[in-house]
Amino acid sequence: MNQIYLPKSASAMIPGQYVTINILTNSNQSNQKTNFKPYFYGLKQIEPIKLEIVQKVFNIISKYTEKEENIIITGSLLDNGFNFNDIDIIVLSNKTNAKMLEQEMLSKIGIKPHIIMLTKEEFVQGLASDPLYQTMISRCISKNRLIFNFKPRINAKLLDLHLLKSKTLIDNFNILNGREKYYLTFNLISITLFLKQGKITKDSVEKTIKKEFNLKSLDEIKENLVDKDFLVKYKNIYNKTFSLIMEKLKHESK
Repeated sequence: MNQIYLPKSASAMIPGQYVTINILTNSNQSNQKTNFKPYFYGLKQIEPIKLEIVQKVFNIISKYTEKEENIIITGSLLDNGFNFNDIDIIVLSNKTNAKMLEQEMLSKIGIKPHIIMLTKEEFVQGLASDPLYQTMISRCISKNRLIFNFKPRINAKLLDLHLLKSKTLIDNFNILNGREKYYLTFNLISITLFLKQGKITKDSVEKTIKKEFNLKSLDEIKENLVDKDFLVKYKNIYNKTFSLIMEKLKHESK
């Protein structure tokens, strides 16, 4: 049982009387709580304890960063449940020591952060040419409102490098675990869609994965339940995507 001790001088209260207990906070804490109004993108809800983590992340980064333009949290922290190992964070700022921030955050929150430091200009360029950035931003929480105007631009060399990661699944299908297979499949499909559409979201990539591989749930990949038929379809999509990139490279070289 939790106990609260009162001084004997509290004569207004007699033994057995019911009272209301409220936590008193100082004005700084109260203002900090009131001012915490993050922006949600691609999310309907998030667990309250995760929202507390988000607030702590914002507070730590703002304390150690000079004039940050925005702080964006993305990745597995925003998935339902608590099956995450780290926090993916994008900080838009000109001057900040990412390693120092990561150490500070690990000691204060106890969760390993993965921080990407970018200027706003670098981030907009990434959104235009990198499917990874687009999927991250389609489902995120940001400190300030996100307003980015960009035109998709195919960078064949960059996409070729990204696609090379996904070849790992073909070469090591029997060794990889479910989470690794999911990441490599997501990477492959995001590149494929980006080449065709220019703009993509995390939801559009996941829907395409389910459709292309005839899956009822993405957990079939994450729990490593896929078989050789999955690998055959994967190779086919990989080869087609690789051919598309090679065509783009030929046009770029002319």
